[in-house]
Amino acid sequence: MAVNSSTPPLHRALPSRSPLAFFNRTGPGFFTHSPNPRLVSVRSHSQNSAPDGSGSKRSLSLEDSQTSIGSSSSAIDFLTLCHRLKTTKRKGWINHGIKGPESIADHMYRMALMALIAADLPSGLNRERCIKIAIVHDIAEAIVGDITPSDGVPKEEKSRMEQAALSEMCKVLGGGMRAEEIEELWQEYENNSSLEANLVKDFDKVELILQALEYETQHGKVLDEFFVSTAGKFQTEIGKSIIDPDLVSFRVAIRTTSYVGATSKLQQLNQSCQSEFCILRC
Repeated sequence: MAVNSSTPPLHRALPSRSPLAFFNRTGPGFFTHSPNPRLVSVRSHSQNSAPDGSGSKRSLSLEDSQTSIGSSSSAIDFLTLCHRLKTTKRKGWINHGIKGPESIADHMYRMALMALIAADLPSGLNRERCIKIAIVHDIAEAIVGDITPSDGVPKEEKSRMEQAALSEMCKVLGGGMRAEEIEELWQEYENNSSLEANLVKDFDKVELILQALEYETQHGKVLDEFFVSTAGKFQTEIGKSIIDPDLVSFRVAIRTTSYVGATSKLQQLNQSCQSEFCILRC
């Protein structure tokens, strides 16, 4: 199991100064129901929707509009549960002796950024959906932790555990449209059942390799396992194009120079970026 810090119990009383207490204030808020709810219309996104997210519209009943928002308490409980993603460290790095490794949320955030900035997406591929899949693809690990091959858990059992955890999290959210969307996005990634899922699967590997490169440089370690385990498993041309000419050649360059020299170059780059920021800020 991955390392979890203690998490406040669900349905707890929020301190008055808690940042999350805002959502529990009396009166209109992000998660409260309107006193005069009305019929609304929203876009229904399908896997085959256009890149701009357009698709057929469907009307929601009054009951749907109420349950899709969820109660204030269920939203806070869900967000509190997701806090574990920020504090649960990725186990692969722990097993390799990396001090202060990234969290699950760190990993998913950079994957979402990859989806956001990726250039020349194939026609018909929905960028917004890729971002959403990246955000939720490891969300069940808030309950089950980061299960790695070293744990010896069969793939089918791992999938079952994560599915059960996801279902529980959706119940905590209170069900409704948002919970259904999260489950649909997670299943799409798990089953690798769309072009968007194919690309996000590749981003998952790219992010892993990029993090391995950074840890090799920062800690002077050799993390061959992560490069070997992802070799030849990219499904999209975008994934292949990122890995082949860029990351691999960068790693070779680092491996052929001294660790101190590579670290020095990274420090110079960081200092340069900080100087530019100070100029802009001042």
